[in-house]
Amino acid sequence: MMDPRERKNINEQKLKAMGIAVNANLPFTENISDSDIKSFEDICRKAVAALLVIQIAFDASEGEYEQSIKVLADIIDKFGVKDSFNAKEQRVYDGTFSEQDVVDVVWEYESYWALVWALGLIDDEELIKADGICDCNKAIHLVSDKNDMKEFMAGCKLKSADEIMTMLDLFYRMHWACVEKRIRPETAAGDLVEEVVMERRRGLEWLVSNETDWYDISLNT
Repeated sequence: MMDPRERKNINEQKLKAMGIAVNANLPFTENISDSDIKSFEDICRKAVAALLVIQIAFDASEGEYEQSIKVLADIIDKFGVKDSFNAKEQRVYDGTFSEQDVVDVVWEYESYWALVWALGLIDDEELIKADGICDCNKAIHLVSDKNDMKEFMAGCKLKSADEIMTMLDLFYRMHWACVEKRIRPETAAGDLVEEVVMERRRGLEWLVSNETDWYDISLNT
């Protein structure tokens, strides 16, 4: 397991090389063990649940909720992930959503992107490159190309606690740069998109959090 100080130093150097401002006073991210990460099955189920309900939210934003739910409810049942929804996702599924619920759940593409990284389905660069939204077509096919949860899980391999904490530490520091740039526009944040960085951080934080609903997790910088 990497020393927290070493992790901080490595990520600060990486950010400097990317032309992104660093705050040397930000704290370390503490080490955890593999047993502190959410279970492999829970992460797989959450990833699939999020991806499917994101599709409903996107269709709802286009005024096509009824058509969408008719198709996707059966797929959600086939994968058996209805119990993995958070409160916002549940409202989208039930059709009791607010406009903000729809906006928030569509943004979950980025939190989902962090989960599929942790499951070994995309590489580091695809996650770290946060200058725009994820590859939505690829995001969809990671699930739609599978027949059921068993087949999806068979193609996944969970990363170690060390790998997850190193990536989380990097996104924590990237998020600080984004927030700082919003407050002080002269701050160097490269081409980072704050919303993308924040939502990917949300997914990474969820992996190691005791919370089941990722909207209950603090994303302070």
